[in-house]
Amino acid sequence: MKFLPTDEQRAFVRSLDAMLTAADTPRAARAWGAGDPGPGRAVWSRVADAGVFALAVPEAYEGVGPRPVELALAFVELGRHAVPGPLVETAAAATLISGLGDPALAKRFLPGIAAGETVVTLALEGQGPYALDADTASVTLMVLGDELRVAPGHGPVRASADPARRLAVPDGGGEVLASGAHVAAAAARAVDRARLATAAQALGTGLALLERTVAYVRQRSQFGVAIGSFQAVKHRLADTLIALEFARPLVLGAALTTAPADIAAAKVAAGEAAYGAARTALQLHGAVGYTDEPALSLWLRKARPLRDAWGTPSQCRAAVLSG
Repeated sequence: MKFLPTDEQRAFVRSLDAMLTAADTPRAARAWGAGDPGPGRAVWSRVADAGVFALAVPEAYEGVGPRPVELALAFVELGRHAVPGPLVETAAAATLISGLGDPALAKRFLPGIAAGETVVTLALEGQGPYALDADTASVTLMVLGDELRVAPGHGPVRASADPARRLAVPDGGGEVLASGAHVAAAAARAVDRARLATAAQALGTGLALLERTVAYVRQRSQFGVAIGSFQAVKHRLADTLIALEFARPLVLGAALTTAPADIAAAKVAAGEAAYGAARTALQLHGAVGYTDEPALSLWLRKARPLRDAWGTPSQCRAAVLSG
């Protein structure tokens, strides 16, 4: 079975790539990590105008979805370009709210998500106490047991391995949006959507690291020749490419089936491949890889957090086995 994008999907990816290239996302990511969300919000608006968030929102609420395959393809590009912000959480929140079956609640949040006007972060019980970018999000949603609440605020912003992933613990209390067994069921579907989007984002991060490393080893010389000509370097890059290309069909296949076990398998493969790409990039860039000056650091610092976000490798492997 082949998991190849259609011509229409490829055109969508190309247009998104061109738009993000022109948007100077590395500058936006650095500003976001420094506490200035302005440039990142501008990129967010352009991502929304391209229809990315609408892919997670049903047509009845001004979206075009749910379309998980197109969403996964989009998140690969968001990862490749290091776009900052709670992208995964906003898409997962759209799935959560859609799954509650409450038209009033859906009308309150989903059109704003589709248009890029509502930036949502999400904290779910069992997924860690932190909410990503709660200081810049319009809304922080929390699921505790069988209750969905809007957090009234958040605690201090804490440092992360990736400066552009700003973490904070949501405050307790707040407005109760929904309660009952259906909240936990909708939350489970939201976790799957978050895992799928994170897997795609990790895949894009790994591809960006590989692209930049290949370009670097072609220009860096030792003993009068490019280090890319050394067999050891070629083998390391080939192993990295194989891992990423093995993860790609798993991500697209999981987007097609949306089965929890398939999504968990894709998350493991893409997360480990991205982390391996980061280790390869760091080693082959040498001392310059340890500095913050090159844009490479934006992707290096994402790989490990994305590997563990919305399900660590061990948690996802357990989900595969139980599935």
